[in-house]
Amino acid sequence: MTDYTIRRYSTVSDEFLPHNVSPLLRQIYARRGVSNEQELSLKAAGLTHFSSLKGIDSAVNILADALEKQSPVCICGDFDADGATSSALMVSALTAFGFAHVGYRVPNRMTDGYGLSVSMVEELAAKDIKVIVTVDNGIAAHEAIERANELNMKVIVTDHHLPAQTLPNADAIVNPNQPYCSFPSKNLAGVGVAFYVLLALRAHLREKQPTPNLADWLDLVALGTVADVVPLDYNNRILVHQGLARIKQGLCRPGIQALLDVSNRNAAQLNASDLGFALAPRINAAGRLDDISLGIECLLAEKEHAQRLAQQLNELNLQRRNIESDMREHAEAVVAKLQFDTGQVPDLVTLYQPDWHAGVIGIVAGRVKEQVNRPVIALAHEDDEVLKGSARSVSGLHMRDLLERIHTLEPNIMERFGGHAMAAGLTLKKNNLERFSELAQQVAGEWLTEEQKQRVYWSDGELTLSELSINNVDMLQNAGPWGQHFPEPMFDGEFEIVDQRIVGEKHLKCVLRHPQGDVLDAIAFNVDTNEWPNNSVQRVELLYKPQLNHFRGKTSVQLLVEQIRAIR
Repeated sequence: MTDYTIRRYSTVSDEFLPHNVSPLLRQIYARRGVSNEQELSLKAAGLTHFSSLKGIDSAVNILADALEKQSPVCICGDFDADGATSSALMVSALTAFGFAHVGYRVPNRMTDGYGLSVSMVEELAAKDIKVIVTVDNGIAAHEAIERANELNMKVIVTDHHLPAQTLPNADAIVNPNQPYCSFPSKNLAGVGVAFYVLLALRAHLREKQPTPNLADWLDLVALGTVADVVPLDYNNRILVHQGLARIKQGLCRPGIQALLDVSNRNAAQLNASDLGFALAPRINAAGRLDDISLGIECLLAEKEHAQRLAQQLNELNLQRRNIESDMREHAEAVVAKLQFDTGQVPDLVTLYQPDWHAGVIGIVAGRVKEQVNRPVIALAHEDDEVLKGSARSVSGLHMRDLLERIHTLEPNIMERFGGHAMAAGLTLKKNNLERFSELAQQVAGEWLTEEQKQRVYWSDGELTLSELSINNVDMLQNAGPWGQHFPEPMFDGEFEIVDQRIVGEKHLKCVLRHPQGDVLDAIAFNVDTNEWPNNSVQRVELLYKPQLNHFRGKTSVQLLVEQIRAIR
């Protein structure tokens, strides 16, 4: 795709950062908002204290009372990787604290819908559950929590999603995004909120009984945080860094090691993006196509059982890829027709096919959004009358706020909605689809600026040959963790093509000559094979990330190409 602009970050002041950090890295950190030397230290001691989380004391008191009475507790999670890691974290850690009766119940995406429901509460009451702890959901479960109150069950909501104007009537709510919560890091994932509740519980119980070392669960916290694509502010970077460090040292639980094995990832060379692109999709595949319990069980299992479950998750992920590929081809055909009919892409693209799989629409929405650089809402059948939608947005347009605006304009058009700035979900009756699509385009048209419609990639500039050394690239890769709102360093430059060929059906493998003379290997994944290879092209402009390639015992620098454009 050549309709894009590469912009270079401006040079900013980095004098406040220590001079034993390389000038290149000082600039990169300063550009990403690092404001003082302390933010370069990712020690656990730098974590914000739990005491400023509204509702944390009430949550801890309920849990401590349940422990003393050995009341049956049920963790109610969500069917994605954040929900799975949160559920596994709570079940495993509370058991280690001494809870004798703690289990989990997660809704099935296809049959139960999202979040804690009235029917789930009644099911748990029939099993004599006394305390429900929601993880990564619950902030919108008004009816279900009212039913729990009627049945004399205690409910602790731990969530990070944006609340509506009224909060549910729970016994405790821990959510950094609820009104009047002064906790400074509003970007905790669901698993991060759950971990903070456990930190507070440990502090409460420490003088009364032996307590586990919660660092043992940071591998789950890192995985869930990266998987949910929350902004990596300083607090989240500490959580991810600490969890990654444990995994790299071989201190992770068997389920995570098993997922690394089926993903062909070496734990010692792991980085944050591996958690997001290799492990998370395999856990998510269970929630999309089958039952997320499979992912939770893998995270809770001992070695041999974990290996079998990881293999099942890997097979589900292959199925998910095939389904997604078919759906994406449908979606791209629809988008191509939209462009043909109108001469340009609409301000918001709504996609619906009767035979689409509801578990994969979020991925399809995300892929099409990358293709057209517009907000996308993909819908599939929830049942005969109701459609389920998954929305993905572009930077600068808050998707949940857009859905809230539609709800304000026509309160009855959606059955439910919720989510974040970049991703949201909704349900609506099929006969409302046409009107909903009109409203969504109308609001997007009012809110989107022309600049937001432009595809812009940000670069940290050019790299000299000496800056493309193995040591320097290793330093850049390990200077993270990189992720959402703390992007991995990206560079641009012009190179001469020495050799080019397709490998693995649609990946372009190149040998390039750097302007300073030496040659480098480069690879661009999923290129348009109608455009590449092109032997008439002698020079290219690249947007790339340098990475280390480990092959047959040798390590070399390779350029991972994000965008490639012919110059001549």
